[in-house]
Amino acid sequence: MIAIHFIVNPVAGHGRSLLTKEFLLPYFIRSHHHLVVKHSEYKNHAIVLTRESITQKADIIVACGGDGTINEVASCLVGTSIPLGIIPMGSGNGLASNLRIPKNLRKALAIIKERNVTKIDVGKINDRHFFSNMGIGFDATVIKHYESSHKRTLLGYVNACLTSFRAMGKNNGLSVNINKIGRVDNPFIIMVSNSNEMGYNLSLTPKASLQDGLLDVLIISKISRLKMLWLAVLILFRRVYWLKEAKSFQTKELRLARNDTAHFESQLDGELHQIEKGVLEISIKEKSLCILVP
Repeated sequence: MIAIHFIVNPVAGHGRSLLTKEFLLPYFIRSHHHLVVKHSEYKNHAIVLTRESITQKADIIVACGGDGTINEVASCLVGTSIPLGIIPMGSGNGLASNLRIPKNLRKALAIIKERNVTKIDVGKINDRHFFSNMGIGFDATVIKHYESSHKRTLLGYVNACLTSFRAMGKNNGLSVNINKIGRVDNPFIIMVSNSNEMGYNLSLTPKASLQDGLLDVLIISKISRLKMLWLAVLILFRRVYWLKEAKSFQTKELRLARNDTAHFESQLDGELHQIEKGVLEISIKEKSLCILVP
């Protein structure tokens, strides 16, 4: 008997992810699969539920939701032999898209039944994990406005970008020392990617890979609003490197240190996080997460 535990975020996808055991049973073989369905009720509750499922000897744990839910569940599985399954029900679905896991529920469930396991790299920032990307600067500001709008749609993301665009220049003062390149004042964005997608099929690091043992780093220095519009066009065509203010490289580790006493406001896998430290130690944990893929 294969025990499959589903950790469901009931508010993902405009509340369409109310998966129940009764709904899922027809997709599985009753004599072969034992299903458990748990619904998260607050932020980080999926972590509690996943740890509970680990102690209950689950054979597979499935994250049902967006990149934030996947991050919470997957973070508990790093370094274990329990494979992560994904039912993408969020708005961006960056990691699922990179792994070619379809949004179609029947097809996504078929991947879980087939149990084709691979291992992917995992990013680590201080004591937290990320699976797609993390960033400070403009993208963190966008996520901040995106979350506050409560509109988890592409239009909501576009509106968050426009709000951040209008506010650009009001919060200058960030100065960061980066161990690979030195001091950067008022960077537009510093992004560290493990995956080549950040949701909605958009990418700032199209050459990033989940299995190359390297992090892809993109640093864009301070730019004008006009250059921002040009950057938006380049993102659509996955040609960010055409921007002269953009620097990119690959590394296994990175250290960012603020030149003041403030903390970092960053996004991890599309979720806003206040990191109460002025130093970020970022590294890669090679092939440390088992995951079900087509």
